This record gives sequence, C-alpha cells and structure tokens, in this order.
Amino acid sequence: MEIKPLLGLGGVLIAAMTSEFNDQVTAVALIDVRGALGIGHDSGTWIESLYVSAEIIGMAISPTMMMAFTLRRWTLFAIALCGASSVLIPFSPNIEAIYTLRLLQGLAGGLIIPLLMTTALRVVTPNVRLYGLAVYALTATFTPALAATVSAFWTDIVDWRFVFLQTIPLCSLAGILIWYCLHQDQPNYERLRMLDWRGALLLMIGIAALSTMLYQGDRLDWFNSRLICVLALVSAVALSLLLINEWFHPSPLLKLQMLGRRNFAYGALGLFTFLVIGQSGSNVPLRYLQEVQGYRPLQSNLITLEIAASQLVMLPAMALLLDYKRVDARVVSLIGLALILASCIGSSFLTVYWNRDQFYLWQLLQAVGQPMVIMPLLMMVTNTVAGPAEGSFASAVVNTSRGLAEAASAWFLELINRWRDALHYDRIADEAGQDRWRVIQSNGVLPQYPPPLMPDGQLRTPNSLEAFSHAVEQQVAILSASDTFLILGALTVFLMVVVMTLPVRTVPPRILFAKH
Repeated sequence: MEIKPLLGLGGVLIAAMTSEFNDQVTAVALIDVRGALGIGHDSGTWIESLYVSAEIIGMAISPTMMMAFTLRRWTLFAIALCGASSVLIPFSPNIEAIYTLRLLQGLAGGLIIPLLMTTALRVVTPNVRLYGLAVYALTATFTPALAATVSAFWTDIVDWRFVFLQTIPLCSLAGILIWYCLHQDQPNYERLRMLDWRGALLLMIGIAALSTMLYQGDRLDWFNSRLICVLALVSAVALSLLLINEWFHPSPLLKLQMLGRRNFAYGALGLFTFLVIGQSGSNVPLRYLQEVQGYRPLQSNLITLEIAASQLVMLPAMALLLDYKRVDARVVSLIGLALILASCIGSSFLTVYWNRDQFYLWQLLQAVGQPMVIMPLLMMVTNTVAGPAEGSFASAVVNTSRGLAEAASAWFLELINRWRDALHYDRIADEAGQDRWRVIQSNGVLPQYPPPLMPDGQLRTPNSLEAFSHAVEQQVAILSASDTFLILGALTVFLMVVVMTLPVRTVPPRILFAKH
C-alpha cells in the first residue's frame, strides 16, 4: 500500500480530532471560558447548544456535498472554516459574535467527521480495512477521553485562549497533509441539482429544534416554558416530514432503506446507545470529583487519560482479533459490554471518601470494554455497504446517529440529576427535620421555626447551618452519581440484549470482499 494516501488519511484524522477538541475541550473548560469572556451561566449554555445543533446538521449533509465538490476540496474547505471560526472566538466583541462563530465551528466539525470514515474506506484496502476503522474509532473513544487532559493543560497551565487557538497548528498540519497526499477527483456539480434541498431544510429546522430543546429543556423547566413547547412541536413536525421525504426521494441525504439491513440497523442504534453510555460514564466521575471533592480539571483528568491511552493499544488489538474468521464480532461486543456493566456497578458504590484513586480500576474496565464494542460495531456496519455509491449514505446515517447521541447524552444526564437530586434532597431534608423534632421533644422545648437545635442537641449557629447545607448537597451529589451509574448499567444491559437479537454474524472484510 502506498504511503501517500495513508498520510492523507492521517491529515483527515487530525482534522477530525481537532473538531472533537473544539467540542469536548470547550465543554470541559466552559466555566473558565465563560469567566474570561464575562458570560453568565444562562447565556453560556447556548455556547454548547449551538455547536451541537450545527454539528449534527453538518454530519448529515457532508457526505452528499463531498460527492459534488470532491473529497479533497470539501475537506480543505471544512478545515479552513474550522480554523477561522475557532481562532476568532477569543477576540469576539460581543456575545452575538461568539454565538455566530460557535455555529460555524460546529458546522465545520460536523462536515469533517463523516469524511474520516469515507477516507478510511476509500484509502484502506479490504485486507487492512479493520485498521482503517480503528482510525475512525479513535474519534469516538480516544479523543473525548483525552479532552479533559487537554482542557486542564490549557486552562490551568497555559492560557484559556488556547482552548480555541489550538486549531492553528492542528488545522495547518491537516491541511498540508490533505493538500499534498489526497488524490484530486473530478468534481460532479450535477449532484447539486439533484440534491435533496427540501430534506436539507427540514433537517436543519428539525435538528436545530430538537437539540436545542434537549440542551435547554432542563434550564427552562421543560414544558412549563413556551419556548420548549414550540421547539417540541417544530421538531416533531419537521422530523416527521423529513423521514417521509427521505424515504421517497430518489437521492436522499439519509437513505433510510439501509436500516432494513439488520447489521446496519444495529450499527445506527448501537452507536447511539454506546456513545450515550460512554460519554456519560466518563462525565459522571469528573462531575463527582469537581462537586464533592473540589477537584480542578488538572487534578481529575488522569482517570479519563487512562481511557485515552488504553485506546492506542486496544483499538489495533481489536482490529487484529476481529481479522480472524472464527472470532464472532457479537461475542466480542458482549464481553466488552460486560466489562462496561461491571464498571458501572462498581462505580455505583462510591462514597464521600472516594477520590481519583478509587475510580482507576473501574475506568480501566471502561477503557478495555469500549474498543471491544465499537470495533465490532463498525465492522458489522461497513460490511453491509455494497459499494462506493452507498458509502456516503452509510456515513451520513451513522454519523447523524453519532451527533444525536451527544445531545441525548447531555439531556440524559440532566434528566437523571434533576429527578434523583430532588428525590434525595427531599428525603435527606425530611429525615434531618424529623431528627431535630425528636431532639426538641426529648428536651421538653416547644418547637420553633426554624428549630433552634441541631441533631446533636447543640445550638444552631450560622456556621453549623452552612456546614449542614454543604453536607446535604454533598450527599445528594453522591447518591445521584451512584444512581446514574446504575441507570447506565441498565442501558448497557439493554444494548447487550440488542446485540444478542438484532445483528447477524459477519466475517472480516478481507474475506468478505475477496468473494466479490
């Protein structure tokens, strides 16, 4: 195999990792970024919301646009848009400019990520295709886990502006490799006339409304907010019309008929569920360490760095393992999910005495289990693609599912926290109130409001009130984190059932495609 196309693939990988950093690193460093730019909490929530909305839209339309403008030109355009929008954010004069640039940044990221799968399938021959899929899997497991470390490095050691300025060297290197190493095809502008413009419009409206609702719903108290009600109605109507349009359009953005293939349907559903589990499973320990133990990103990043470093070994190892015909990809997936389930159950026993060290073992199980799930999934999906003509459709569907998983993951965590926080807070406050009442009654003192005594019979003071409030908040955070791990474990069991019932066995690409 020639080295030049592989260098081009490396350039697309760097671009895809850069776009993931724009998303994940900014999310981790958002508090520091908001503080430096003077942005309040409510306004700051839109920084992430707008990015994800634009990213999902970009993932859906990029494969089709690539076929019109060619892989090389379209990738270079997306990289230029990514770099320009990122560099300007720290110097924005107002919040409106930041919002606009984040939209463009998210769109650029969405345009880039599907191109990595397309490039891998085009450049890598069937004999070593599994290693090409491992390159794509890096952006789903390695880059998000590395984001906390990169964020800690910029915010705590260098300067918060490099959360955005990091794109300068990365995009420059990616652009050079792609410019000199990727083959230039002939553009096919006729595809622009055939483009599903109605579907693109419905997609933009529906996805923007849905992702915004998921991100902003908890803050605006869901359906008690008129805005959320409008967004729910718009997304329901637009996405329903989109599905109908895509099913009957001769050249759709999303070829829904491919979901009739069992392995492809598993790929779309499995990737969505897996990313919700994986992203949530990494975020919960970080949130616990920050809220309960007061960790900064520089102190807590080692538990996710463990996952990131393991992927550099585990993903190639999985590619080597799955290349044997007698290895059943479904069995490998089940073993990986069992490890993730053990990680969720083990992490659910956390207490106030847990710190970073107690998470290492359980995160190691995540680090081993994740590549054992993602690699078989990608192999089963790509093996259903009949030829290059279907490659863009497969990439659009799979990556749109991937983008939706990020919005769903944020909503899922907020839903659990809202639900379990309220339950645990009410129970703890109620038990504490009953304890105070029993103390007052046993001392023969008439009850007053607020009760003047603490549970140990000591006189209430401002400091004791503050300490009691902090203890309640701390315990609520611990119990909610424990519940979240158990719910993620239940979701993992659901995915195990899907693996056992939906996909069918497939063989390595070097064997499957040798028959054609």
